[in-house]
Amino acid sequence: MAWFIKTESFLLPYDQMIPHLQEHRRWVERLRREGRRISSGYLVDGHGQPGGGGLLVLEALDHEAAKSLVLQDPMIVSGSVDWTLQGWVPAMGDLGVG
Repeated sequence: MAWFIKTESFLLPYDQMIPHLQEHRRWVERLRREGRRISSGYLVDGHGQPGGGGLLVLEALDHEAAKSLVLQDPMIVSGSVDWTLQGWVPAMGDLGVG
């Protein structure tokens, strides 16, 4: 298994993002209940204010499996975010992912 990071930026104003964010949260929670190792959160600016985007960390067999999964993300399905997916190789630290 390998780790992947999906970064995204909102293409809509925050108030229009709310329904997509709610669906995204339900999707992540369902995956977690199914035993997937996945974590999602939003990015903030230097003042702690939401910065119009987010980060998803997930474990998958390979890049294609990770891409196949994130293409199911309700925020991607809705077309409300610009996103990228990259592999991530934890080299050191204590996040419990290595």
